[in-house]
Amino acid sequence: MSLPSLQNELSRRHFLSRSAAGIGAAALASLVNPRLFAATQPPQFVPKAKRIIWLTQAGAPSQLDLFDYKPGLVSQFDKDLPASVRGEQRLTGMTAGQKRFPVAPSVFKFQQHGQSGLWLTEALPHTAKFADDICVIRSLHTEAINHDPAMTLLQTGHQIGGRPAFGAWVSYGLGSENADLPAFVALISRPSGPTNAQPLHERMWSSGFLPSRYQGVRLSSGKDPVLFLSNPPGITPERRRAMLDDAAALNRLQFAEYQDPETQARIDQYELAFRMQSAVPDLADLSKEPADIFDRYGPESKKPGTYAANCILARRLAERGVRFIQLYHRGWDQHNNLPSGIKSQCHDTDQPTAALLAELKGRGLLEDTLVIWGGEFGRTVYSQGVLTKDNYGRDHHPRCYSVWLAGAGIKGGQVYGETDDFSYNIVKDPVHIHDLNATALHLLGLDHTKLTYRFQGRDYRLTDVHGEIVKPILA
Repeated sequence: MSLPSLQNELSRRHFLSRSAAGIGAAALASLVNPRLFAATQPPQFVPKAKRIIWLTQAGAPSQLDLFDYKPGLVSQFDKDLPASVRGEQRLTGMTAGQKRFPVAPSVFKFQQHGQSGLWLTEALPHTAKFADDICVIRSLHTEAINHDPAMTLLQTGHQIGGRPAFGAWVSYGLGSENADLPAFVALISRPSGPTNAQPLHERMWSSGFLPSRYQGVRLSSGKDPVLFLSNPPGITPERRRAMLDDAAALNRLQFAEYQDPETQARIDQYELAFRMQSAVPDLADLSKEPADIFDRYGPESKKPGTYAANCILARRLAERGVRFIQLYHRGWDQHNNLPSGIKSQCHDTDQPTAALLAELKGRGLLEDTLVIWGGEFGRTVYSQGVLTKDNYGRDHHPRCYSVWLAGAGIKGGQVYGETDDFSYNIVKDPVHIHDLNATALHLLGLDHTKLTYRFQGRDYRLTDVHGEIVKPILA
């Protein structure tokens, strides 16, 4: 045999094409223990969190009306925001043409809660009961000033689409704890009141340039929680199983020939979908929940697709070992009639959020679950449109806003970061989106500087080349 022929015979492609049994064994191992096929091994420190529940309030909740108490603004009512405070801040097209920027103090009363004395708005009475469990970051900031790029930056570390979502990075880095459910699940709820609900694009739970096996799976409130998961009429589970076996055999031949990782991902996804046919209906069936659970989450909790119902699903997903659970609640985009809009949004979210915290805490899950609540940016102190004593709107504000964290590894009952008297600029301990993401990954036991993926000749990561762990908020 000639040397080129011998080299050809010993090539990786031909070796794999003659090793169907080995490929099959690898596939079987991935089903038995998917964590063996995670991209990285956790660092040498013990992670505080096994999972994240991210309560994403899409549309940008106003920090001034919820978390960043500014009593001094009462005396500034309807006065122009000083130019020295606004500086060179970029304005949106919605307020750039305003002749005035009148200061609008919050109409909501604030009160201290818990042993920590945490200041919270009266619009969140249920969340206030957990004042000693949550850490409010008042100094989060971002570069994006419009919803879509801001949400994309929050979720993927970049304003332009195409990069993996946070949950996809977690799935890639840690694998799954449940072979019958995806590691990354997204849930979307609509507001109950009349609001301006910004659209959400699928790239928010996309795998980007990571293999598609790491993308999030959206659970809907329809008859089929996952689209196209049910067998069509006339197809039995046994027949579906036989079809998948035949398709897998063909895909393995294709993989052996071309070594395209997406082929292997397709095999894995078909297998996961088959297992989900049994796991998802049981997961989504809330009829087995006792009556007191629905009472705890509020009157909307029995309606599929509501924020309250999705919070119950989040707890059920956490119990089943799902790594990353993303709830999106739309409708926080209050450019006008903000007081009534905030009341409506808090009606939808406050009681269910507190109920979720209570259940996680009561079941021992909060110890290893990181809960994050917040949006993509904040709101201006000045009114958009007409200002009255009891009504105003607020425009987008990326320079500073508030989020809170609770659970695994978080020191509760504290405020981190400080803004100026107008909640317009950060004066102490700024936290960038990259810092928040780096900290969340750290709590999962992942080093954000080492969780990388090579794409088009470059090593990418969620935090790009930025990000510092916010150590003072850690327990």
